[in-house]
This record gives sequence, structure tokens and C-alpha cells, in this order.
Amino acid sequence: MDRQIRRLGITFVVLFAMLFVQVAYVQVFAADRIANQPGNFARQLRAEYQTQRGRILAADGSPLAESVEAPEGAVYRFERRYPEGTLFGHVTGYYSRVYGRSGLEQSMNAYLSGTAAEFTASNLTDLILGRPKVGGSVFTTILPRLQVVAAEALGSQRGAVVAIDPSTGDLLAFWSNPGYDPNRLVEGTNDDMRAAWEELNADPEKPLLSKASQELYLPGSTFKLVTASAALQNGYGPEEEWPNPRILDLPTTDDDLENFGGSLCNGGSKTVTMAEAFEESCNVTFGEIALELDADRFSAQAFDYGACPTLPPDRTDCDDPAIAFSLPFENGRFPEPSYFDQREPALAYSGVGLDNVLMNPLHMALVTSAIANGGAMMAPRLVTEVRDAQGRQVREFGPDELGRPVSTATAEAMRQMMVSVVETGTGTAAQISGVTVAGKTGTATNGEGRPPNAWFTAFAPAGGTQTPGIVVTVIVLDGGDLGNEATGGRVAAPVAKAVIEAYLGV
Repeated sequence: MDRQIRRLGITFVVLFAMLFVQVAYVQVFAADRIANQPGNFARQLRAEYQTQRGRILAADGSPLAESVEAPEGAVYRFERRYPEGTLFGHVTGYYSRVYGRSGLEQSMNAYLSGTAAEFTASNLTDLILGRPKVGGSVFTTILPRLQVVAAEALGSQRGAVVAIDPSTGDLLAFWSNPGYDPNRLVEGTNDDMRAAWEELNADPEKPLLSKASQELYLPGSTFKLVTASAALQNGYGPEEEWPNPRILDLPTTDDDLENFGGSLCNGGSKTVTMAEAFEESCNVTFGEIALELDADRFSAQAFDYGACPTLPPDRTDCDDPAIAFSLPFENGRFPEPSYFDQREPALAYSGVGLDNVLMNPLHMALVTSAIANGGAMMAPRLVTEVRDAQGRQVREFGPDELGRPVSTATAEAMRQMMVSVVETGTGTAAQISGVTVAGKTGTATNGEGRPPNAWFTAFAPAGGTQTPGIVVTVIVLDGGDLGNEATGGRVAAPVAKAVIEAYLGV
């Protein structure tokens, strides 16, 4: 009798083991293959909406995206909602039964849907106990109050604002105008969603694309952060003297380069130091510096800051970008040295952020963050952790250092020059009483007949013994409210100032 009971017990253990293996295989290893079979799409969609999808939460725990019970009689049990609408549209993305997923809804889908490997044990427990499956909650670094300030400071002007903690890479605010309300792509009938989709895609302002991270622009003089870094890294100090002509006659061409408004730098003296030229944003001097550096050293510095190489004539090598992000992101661009072989004047233009140099506010914020952080560039971080329905942490995302594009000494020299820009140079509109702010202005050409794009990037507090807590980068497109009269100092700097003040509680 004992032998028979033992055999029966072993049989049950084997059967339970086989069941466990089968469930694990179907839910984890074969899930994608099964789900992607063409005949399973409608079934998979209905199954997805039978599960309560996890929430996307701000740093303070407030919901940016959540699932709610659908009205009785609806085909799908749950519906996705975005309580703040447009304010966080480019952060959350959308989760639409017609148009799929974007933003964090896409990159964190496995966690939000509860299908990630980390949920295997809890899913099996839910199955055995008959509990409904619930997706995981994704916690972000976004500060809602700062996002509101960024949106209000930019106002109706087209552009973007990015705020980062330079020591961790945490994204504190991420605003792009115009934005879009993801609720329009998830609510109502399929025809309602299609109408919204067609309207958004027909809009020439491209509201579905984030101007903070998905589009690229000439950075203008904000790129002098990279040019000055290259000079400092290669032994040219802040007090190095450079010739100070009104116009820089460029080699091998009839083109020339002049300062903003055709002015002379440093009161018209015969020479100017790099620090003085940086403070006044002198194009002539930085064109000279770029030519002196040569293409190899200049390109190397840009690549160290994460730019993707552009190759002659028009190809881009971004198959393995230096910077990854949980939202769609276009790395900045800078030419390979060979691009300048027959285009030596282009090297001078690149020194002032023109020609074939492209950046967006997120990438420029990362460059600024490396300087603020003593030379260490942190990866941009938007998600800190994922928790299951019982509040247990199932995944943590820690800060990640991408590298050190500049030395500590170079970062310190850059800090001092950026402080001078705000104290007495082109960025005085960013001054905050009682707070040392370091910044750099930029005013970039934007196509013939169009007003310039205005840039400003800054960090604070920036006193010598203080630890910077925030980096803010702003772009205002087509001159914003000032049109052709716009400069980075007049249009973009006040926006950055408002965000810094809000963060520091000034």
C-alpha cells in the first residue's frame, strides 16, 4: 500500500512539474511567437484589454496613465486614460487598439501588461488562485509641477524644454509644444480614433513628434560648449589669446564668418581670449579655434559627447548610437573628419554650430549635464522602478554613466566661462537673485526668409563649491514671440530661468 501511495505521489509531482513547465513555456518563451500569428491578432487585442494595464506614475506618485473599467456592455473590459491629457503626451505616448503603442506605453509594454519575465511567478500564482491579472506600475522621474512651469514658461511659442538632474540623468521635465492629447487616440469608436490620427498627422507642426528629442536643429552658439571643450582638452586654455578681426576670411573660398550683427569682440581690441569670446559668443574666434583644432580633434570631441557621425556625402552612421533612451530619440550629428577634407570652411562654421551640425534639446542637455557633473555624462533616465499589483518592486533602473567626454579640469573651466555668460555676457536674462547660474546662448539660422531658432542651456546652482541640481535646455523655434529680432538670450533664457527658479524654490 505504501509503495502505491508513493508512486501516486510521485506521479502527481511529475504532472505538476509538467504543467508548470508548459505554462512557463507558453507564457514566457513562446508568448511572442504565438501572439504574432496573423490569426491571433483580434484575439490578442481582446485579451490585452481584458487585463488591467499597469499605471504610469510621476515621481510624486500621481498618475500619468491608468486603466479604468469600461462601461457595461463594452467589447473591451478596460480603457486607457491619460488624466493630464496633452501635458505628458510625449512622455506616456498612447496605447490605442487601432494604432498600437508609442512612448513609455511601447518601451515599457512588457511591464505594463504584466508579461515580462519578472512577472512569471506572480502570473502563475494568480492563475492557480484564480486572481485577475494586473500589469505592473511604472514609476518615472518626471516632476509634474516642473512640467507645468515649463509649459507655462514656453507658452504658445513653438519649441521644447528639457530639465535633467546632472548627477543621475533623471528627466525632471520634458515638454514639447505643440503637443497632443493621447486620449484622442484611445477613446470613442475606431472611426473617432482614425479621424484624430489623420488630423494629427496632417498638422504641419507635427505634434506627434517631440521637438525635445525626435527632431534635430542647428544648435548655433550653444555648440560652442563642444568647441570650447575640444580646445581645453587639447591644451588651449581659457586665457589663450586669439586674433580678433571683424570678419574671418575662410580658406579655399570666398565665404567669410562674422560675429552676430557684424560687431567686433572685446571692444575691438586686436586679440581676445577664449573666455572673453565665449562670454560674448564671438563667432570669429570660435571659427578660428575650430580651424586650429583640425577635423580629427574636433570630431573626436563631438563623438565623445555622443554625436553620431555623418559621412560624406549624405549618409549617417547611427546604427549604434552612443546614447540610448526609453523614448524615441535622435542622437545629435557631427561630420566624420573626412567630410572636411574638401570643405575646410565648413570646419569653421561647425565651430559655431552651423553647417552640418545638428542637435536637439535633450542631447544638448546631456552635453551641459556632463559639464555640470564634473565631466561625467549620465544616461538619460526616465523610469526608476516597476512594482507589481501588490506594491512589490520587480525591477529597478539605476543611474548609468555613459562616459567622461571631458576631464574634471575642463569641466571646471567650462563652468567658470558659463557663469560669466550669465553674469556679464549674452545670458544675463537668466540671472537669479542669490543663485549662481551657468549658461550659454545660441541663435541659429533656420532657412532663408525664416526667423532664427533661439537656444539657451544652463545649470544651477553653479557656484564653485555647490553641487548643480538641475540642467535646463530650451529651444524656441522661429524666434518665438520676437520673430526676426529673437536671440537665445532674449527669448530662450527667460524660459530656462523660470524652470530653474521653480525647481530651486526661488
